[in-house]
Amino acid sequence: MPEPLRDDVYRRPLLTALERLGIGPGWRCVDVGAGAGDVSVALAEVVGHEGRVYAVDNDPRARDEAATSAAAFSQVVVLTQSAEELLLPEPVDLAFCRFLLMHVVDPARVLARMRDAVRPGGWVVAQEPITTAGRVGGSAMSMPGARHPDVGALAPALVVTAGLELVDAWAEAPAGVGPGPVAEYLESLTGVSPGEDPVVLPPLVTVIGRVPA
Repeated sequence: MPEPLRDDVYRRPLLTALERLGIGPGWRCVDVGAGAGDVSVALAEVVGHEGRVYAVDNDPRARDEAATSAAAFSQVVVLTQSAEELLLPEPVDLAFCRFLLMHVVDPARVLARMRDAVRPGGWVVAQEPITTAGRVGGSAMSMPGARHPDVGALAPALVVTAGLELVDAWAEAPAGVGPGPVAEYLESLTGVSPGEDPVVLPPLVTVIGRVPA
């Protein structure tokens, strides 16, 4: 799916999460499952040159795309690693993932690795969908290629199981009728335009966990 388009329709949940954390200049962050680097760039813009953003993905092609997207940001370091084996050269203030846990074999292991990468008192944020809660013309959506398409519904419990303090959790679902970013996103995902059918995209559940001090 095109990263800029996904960033467009789901940008508000991302910005809301960053605002609630109070992220600012000098923060060290890791974007796990960085893909083409849209979130990594958003983080880099906030942390500034005093900060650092590790863009981590297990796909070398995604690594190259992320490196291209973040070429203007010297504070972005692109790494090729699997989420299950996450290992950084320094502790970070924030570990972030979006649309990642739905694809990995063991979401709990990934959250535990993210927790271990964060300094005491730091943050882990996961944004994952509840795919079958999405609707096109009233019919439920599906994503057969995802291992855990509804992992968003389990994300708060998974964060607690990973040994994190659950600080906040909420869901947001972009919606629309007719031409626009929502319809374009759905067409990019399925290859079929929804036409004039009303669309409610899968709610994106944001979970904020804190590493015990």
